[in-house]
Order: sequence, then C-alpha cells, then structure tokens
Amino acid sequence: MSLTLAIISESRKDDSRTPLTPNQVKYLLKKFSNLKIVVEPSKNRCFSEKDYLKAGSIIKTDISEADIILGVKEVNIKKLIANKTYLFFSHTIKMNKNNLEGTQGTPGVEKKELLREIIKKNITLIDYENIRDNSGNGYRYLGFGRFAGIVGCYNTINLHFKMEGKKMLPRAFELNSYDKLKEIISNQKFKKFKIIITGDGRVAKGSLEFFKFTNIKQVSPEDYLNKTHSEAVFCNLKTHDYVERNDNKLFSLKDFILNPHQYKSKIKKYLLETNMLIASHYWDPLSPKLFSINQIKEFKNLKIIGDITCDINGSIPTTIRSTSIKEPYYSIDINSMQENNFNDNTLAVMAVDNLPSELPKDSSEEFGDALVSDVLPYIINNDDGRIKKATIVNKGKLTVPFIYLKDFIN
Repeated sequence: MSLTLAIISESRKDDSRTPLTPNQVKYLLKKFSNLKIVVEPSKNRCFSEKDYLKAGSIIKTDISEADIILGVKEVNIKKLIANKTYLFFSHTIKMNKNNLEGTQGTPGVEKKELLREIIKKNITLIDYENIRDNSGNGYRYLGFGRFAGIVGCYNTINLHFKMEGKKMLPRAFELNSYDKLKEIISNQKFKKFKIIITGDGRVAKGSLEFFKFTNIKQVSPEDYLNKTHSEAVFCNLKTHDYVERNDNKLFSLKDFILNPHQYKSKIKKYLLETNMLIASHYWDPLSPKLFSINQIKEFKNLKIIGDITCDINGSIPTTIRSTSIKEPYYSIDINSMQENNFNDNTLAVMAVDNLPSELPKDSSEEFGDALVSDVLPYIINNDDGRIKKATIVNKGKLTVPFIYLKDFIN
C-alpha cells in the first residue's frame, strides 16, 4: 500500500525549521519503497527546495494528495486539509480551566480555534509532545529542548553583557552554527557572578551542555549556598532541589508528576544570592510557581532571568509575554512590575518562545533523526502503542486521554 508524506511550510515567518532534512528524506525513500514525500515550497525553510528535489521528493504547492502531513509548530488554521493526519506541536495538552491564557507564547483562544477546526474537518492530530516510550518513565522521543537550552543560555549570557554595558556577542542565528557558538563563548571571561539553572529534563541538559564551554565553574547546591566564591559559578537545581511536598513527606519525582498541586517551591534561599536565573524546567499548570511577584524585591541581586521554557504567566511570574528572535529581551520595573527601558531598577528578561529556530539546521537534523528512527516506522508499519497514546484527535473526535479538552474548546 502506497503512502504519501508531506512537509508543510511553517506559518511563522521567524521559524525556518523543518521536521525532515533532505538527507533524512533520501534515507526514508530508500528504506520504504511504498513511500512518496511531497514538500510544500517555503521561502523561510533552512534547506533549499533544490536539496529536497535531489533527495527524491516532489515540490508542490498543493499537498492535498498526502496521507500524513508533517509540520513543526502549530499549523495555520486556514490551511488545514480535511480528513488528513497531522503531526506537529499543537501545545494544547496544557489547555484546561487552570491555564486559559495559553502557553508557549500563543494565546489560548488560538488553540481553541485550532482544535475546533481539527474536529470540524475530521482530522487526526498526533502531537509530537505526547510521543513517549512505553516504559512508564515518560521519556519523549521528539523535542527541540536541547537546542532551546543551548540557544537560551547563549542569549541570556548576551543579555548579561548588555546589562554590564559590554559589547554583545553575535546572535546565534547570525553565527548559524553550534560549533561557532561554542567557540565564541569559550573565549569570554566572567567576573564574580552567581547563576542558577533549574531542571533535569531535555532543556536543562542542553543548558548544562552549553555551560561546559563557558569559563564558569559548576558547584553543588550545598556549596552554592554555603561557600564564598570569588569567581563566576553556576548551580543546577534539579526538581527535588526547588520543590517539596506541602506535608513535608519525602520527595518522589513520580509523585510530583502525578500530584504537582501538592507541592510548594523552596527556591527562595537560592535566589537571595543569585544574579541570574535560567529556567530550564518543565512546568505543569497545577505545579507551584517558583516565586511570587511579591517576592521579587527580596531578591536584591537578581538582575536577569532567562525563561527558556517560556510559559506565559507560568512558573516564572515575570514572564508576562514572550519575545521574538528579532527582539529577544524586555525589562520590568520591580516596583510597578511594568515594562521599562532597562534602568537601575530593572529586572531584565529573555523569553524567546522559538529558540531552536536560531540554529535551524542543527536542531532540525537532531529532531528529524528521532522522527525517522522512533516515530515514522511506527506509523508506516505497526504501532506499538506510542502513536495511539499521542493521538489527541482521531478522525474528528477527541480520544479518551484528552477528553478533558472538550470543556476548554467549548
């Protein structure tokens, strides 16, 4: 039985990523003789149409012949084709009565309309974020988190240079190479400075990987709190370091994932001495915020926050909006909590919501590798359950695990 895949052009002008690179297209066409791949033309995509043609794909504006349509970010509602199967990051699973404003920088109302149209057009939606292994530990096969962490840290350090009045480094998208990022950051010198990096998932691992190439020393949470440092240092706070149960019972990551509402933040003691906070942790709308707006004035040394995960109104209350690759920073007056023009009373924020787009080729290649090895074979051949569990809408109907979204879209 023949099968046709299509790669759409991303609707966001600042996103040049692709779910499959030309080399990955070539590999798939060689491996699956029944497969045909159509590529929608794009002015922004980081690989040329010529490269896709050489790989064996077909370049067509009309992709309606496709059985399965692959994107990266949310698909333009007006471009949805009825009765098709779509794979992309819909950012809808956090949409519930506790989080009606939306996440990842996109208003919740847009996600409502997206889901409504998917249901109306009898579409099947498989969300990349939900494709996980069957071991029970929730490992995600797909994600751009590593490069979000890498670019987010680079941008946040650049914001530090801006606040210090120093010459800023070239932007990541200008360098357009992770190797060049590593080279340029390894040549920088830092004075006495204290940095917290939160999280222990994919984004945090990318952040920690990048910091290995800086001249900033990593210290343990205990030493961060109890020792005096004469140099720039950073500390990684894992989940058990920054949250605890309300009833003071022993921390369990599995329990925290299942019952985030039963936990509270304990990060305050770290932030009292911190100059820069880099938020690299996953946040559930039911889990506690890291701190409250009212606590900001207590953190007298905190001048910079890099919110890589960028949940609007989420765990970092100063993330009042997302920023763009073109304009990655904004500043907040800690008294009025209104945006200002970077003065002495400023808390500076980096909150770009599509960070991996600054290194589109590197991030697309890594994402596509996982798509080729861990996802597409289970769609083209036999599903072991990972695809079914990731299906939010099946032929126009919400699946049982996601039936809670019915209240949201209504």
